[in-house]
Amino acid sequence: MPIFAQISLKPEVHNYLKDVFLNKEILAASGLKEAECRFQRLLMCLSHPPAYTCVRVSTHLAPLEEIRQKLKEELKKQQIYGPSTDEAAVKILPHPCIPDVLLLPVIGPRSVSQLSSEVVVGAQCGSAVLRGAHVFAPGILATPKFMKSGDVVSVFSDLEGKCTRGAKFFQGQRVFLGNGVAEMDRSTIFCSDKPVSGLGIRMVESLYQSPSFDGVLPSLAFLQNLPSVVVGHVLGPRPGERILDMCAAPGGKTCHIAALMGDQGEVVALDRVRNKLERIRQNAQMLNLHCIKAYCFNSTQAVGSDPAQQTEGPPFLPESFDRVLLDAPCSGLGQRPNMASTWSLKEIRSYQPLQRKLFHAAVKLLKKGGVLVYSTCTVTLAENEEQVAWALHTFPCLTLQPQEPHIGAEGMLGAGLSPEQLRCLQRFSPELSWDQTGSEGPAEPPTPLPCTANWDTIGFFIAKFTKN
Repeated sequence: MPIFAQISLKPEVHNYLKDVFLNKEILAASGLKEAECRFQRLLMCLSHPPAYTCVRVSTHLAPLEEIRQKLKEELKKQQIYGPSTDEAAVKILPHPCIPDVLLLPVIGPRSVSQLSSEVVVGAQCGSAVLRGAHVFAPGILATPKFMKSGDVVSVFSDLEGKCTRGAKFFQGQRVFLGNGVAEMDRSTIFCSDKPVSGLGIRMVESLYQSPSFDGVLPSLAFLQNLPSVVVGHVLGPRPGERILDMCAAPGGKTCHIAALMGDQGEVVALDRVRNKLERIRQNAQMLNLHCIKAYCFNSTQAVGSDPAQQTEGPPFLPESFDRVLLDAPCSGLGQRPNMASTWSLKEIRSYQPLQRKLFHAAVKLLKKGGVLVYSTCTVTLAENEEQVAWALHTFPCLTLQPQEPHIGAEGMLGAGLSPEQLRCLQRFSPELSWDQTGSEGPAEPPTPLPCTANWDTIGFFIAKFTKN
């Protein structure tokens, strides 16, 4: 059973996305055949991991090259590139344009033989395994009846969320991820009175070969998708500024902003889910960042009106921030690898109204002359280019700005934006790189680095505005 050729979507969602990528403007520009090929490549890409693992490094704590050498030493211990791994074999490449990024090639898909003993994990756990992670106990859904620590097992991902936790076997729709060694007995995983944590299956033969970063240089090396790192640089924070991250959890972009401004100024992080705030605070403490203030608050209600009732936290008075990052809640259809999505079309369409409510608050909270960056990790037109067109019409004070760095593609046709406006946008479109890596994914590290690493990413979108 090979890795899924394409992401599995509900028919209504499949047709919706197809209409997006075969809209009238695209068909007029590229023709039906090329538009259909691009859409099929997108579905293929989404079920495979990107060609490189991206690591954002803490250059506010140590020089890039020093961290790179430390990372090489740590990864040599994993012998990920073979038992005789030497320093030359551990390929850790600096990004040519992003000064705080290191890139590690992902090898695969590889030929791995399936075993008769099967373990089934949840879809989220399965996606992590395809990116180099081991299997931790909370992600395990089913194991053989008599599985003991030390058993060699094949690991599968449940694609439809139908596997019952504690099952002894599962015949539903699933996909093979590779082989591993059990680190716990079945009884330990499922028969405890309390939730079990810790390593459940240590992967030894994964379809995609990539290092595990569990416990590796936690204060110096931070796993983060390349487009998410680009967002921080596009926002361009400066020392002494007051910056708002409206939907901040788990805090990767928040901490990056604080690091880019040298921990000088104030970064206000808001998120409506209370238990996620502690993750932001933990990341800030681990990275030795002190200018972050995190609050549990709904950002759609973050604008206050009475100066007499103003406190340190939200709601805030209008025009309180020099820069605002709106990394909006979205349908997440650009995330990779994602072998299956069970979302309905109604759920996917529900995000556009919420994003617009957040936009209203963001514009009010931004100072005149300030910078607003809007980003999503999805590929739909409605949540990306259509939101930009709506914002420019709704807020005459906003002006679309060019982005630096700009390593992705320009915006996609279909929202009525001008060619000049599309060139200001940055859409990371993995399907545009697929011809370089082949329909079955890269068997060896792809080259050349600047092109492949910049395009073979998750699907992502960035727009940058200034307030006149």
